[in-house]
Amino acid sequence: MSSEPSCAVDALRIDQLLPQTQCTRCGFNGCMPYAEAIVAGTAEINQCPPGGARTIAALAQLLGREPMPLNPENGVEGPLQIARIIEDVCIGCTKCILVCPVDAIVGVQKRMHTVIASECTGCELCIPACPVDCIELVPDTQGRTAMGVSESALARSRFYARTERIERRKQEQAARIEAKRLALVQAKPV
Repeated sequence: MSSEPSCAVDALRIDQLLPQTQCTRCGFNGCMPYAEAIVAGTAEINQCPPGGARTIAALAQLLGREPMPLNPENGVEGPLQIARIIEDVCIGCTKCILVCPVDAIVGVQKRMHTVIASECTGCELCIPACPVDCIELVPDTQGRTAMGVSESALARSRFYARTERIERRKQEQAARIEAKRLALVQAKPV
């Protein structure tokens, strides 16, 4: 691991080179935390299996370093695959929807769910979340072998929109709870 910070390169520039699968296979909770760790010198540039050799080479060039092989502890490089829900088996539990970092899975509780193939990053996070094992990885239906720049930018924006929505809902829920608590306090006889 590099002990020196990555020059004057900031995490945003590194994040722009990452594929934005938000898969956590790098050991971090998303692409930006991984980029920040690279800048801090606490992570190497070879921890992103979805980005593979292409991303490692781009990071090395940006940081003025030598490329290195993908760390096998983080996984192996392969073609882009996307999740597919076996609809006859799906019980509509919504567990896959809750973990999808880019909102690529749609459905409602107790109804069949489906994956929006063009939005799926192949992160695989939905697979262990499924209690009935009805999610499988299949080759990308659009013939992509890797996420392109425009797909990565879209995935990044979907990830941040989801993150902001979840945070906003948490704040709204906390405000509702506080309002109820205050109403109960005010309603108590003195």
